[in-house]
Amino acid sequence: MATIEILGVPHAYELTAPTSCPHALVFIHGWLNSRGYWQPVISRLSADLQCLSYDLRGFGESKSQAKTDFDQTQTSLSLTPISTSAVGSPFDSLYTPAAYAEDLAALLQQLNISSAWLIGHSLGGTIALWAAAQLPECVKGVICINAGGGIYLKEAFEQFRSAGQKFLQVRPRWLSQVPLIDLLFTRASVARPLDRYWARQRVIDFVVADPEAALGTLLDSTTEEEVNRLPQLVSQLKQPVYFLAGAEDKVMEPKYVRHLASFHSLFQYSANNVIEIPDCGHLAMLEQPDAVADSIQLIVRSQESGDTEKSEQRLPPIGTSPKGDATRTERN
Repeated sequence: MATIEILGVPHAYELTAPTSCPHALVFIHGWLNSRGYWQPVISRLSADLQCLSYDLRGFGESKSQAKTDFDQTQTSLSLTPISTSAVGSPFDSLYTPAAYAEDLAALLQQLNISSAWLIGHSLGGTIALWAAAQLPECVKGVICINAGGGIYLKEAFEQFRSAGQKFLQVRPRWLSQVPLIDLLFTRASVARPLDRYWARQRVIDFVVADPEAALGTLLDSTTEEEVNRLPQLVSQLKQPVYFLAGAEDKVMEPKYVRHLASFHSLFQYSANNVIEIPDCGHLAMLEQPDAVADSIQLIVRSQESGDTEKSEQRLPPIGTSPKGDATRTERN
């Protein structure tokens, strides 16, 4: 593990060796997760594509606070503003997806990564979309995994936020030492039970996440304003944006993935930018790493060989996949 300061905050990251491909793959984990969840996918891709994974501020082994006082509004990074009619700035809080995207922009700058594909899981997908908007020259494309939304259902979101806050209150450090506690995490949010190694890691990440960061990301990413921004954000992106959905995902159901994907020009009325993975829940990179890795490689390689319209024709037709694991999906 290496450590780097991003806007004054120490972050843990891992970077594989460069390859002949000019683009790096940058993996962004989701809420209460950490960079390690990408290892099964990275191990399948790193021989051909350089891979960067890191822990978001306040999660995994990354710190939550700067060593010195730092005002994010004073960053010297040149960010492309996003036009929005919504009231308030997405940078007002340290824990909005836009603020985390600013962290990512600084990380790429410090590591001299000038050409990248962003791959984000769940909340990480939203962060990837914001970073693509902030860095249009650097970010060549985005692949969102188990990420979607853009529909604000007031009662449902209020219940989710309330349940999430209560969930975070029950996180004593000794919880990770409770016998068999990991068995609960083998089945949570997945279609098939995970290996106990990953279940134990989920317990650890749940316990060690910084309280302020865990609560802040939960609340700031689920406001009506933030949710309603997403479709506009996706519609403005010029880079290709693809979505991988778990067919059995109960956290981010495929219909919500397709909804957000439909705002991008690649969608073209038939979900051309959506790949649905059968027998898969909310942790696709752990449940179906072959399907995820194959889809990533296919998308990136196809974009290398031509423009968006031509490369789209090289993706698997609906109902097929590189190895039969993932299927293209029609819009409901």
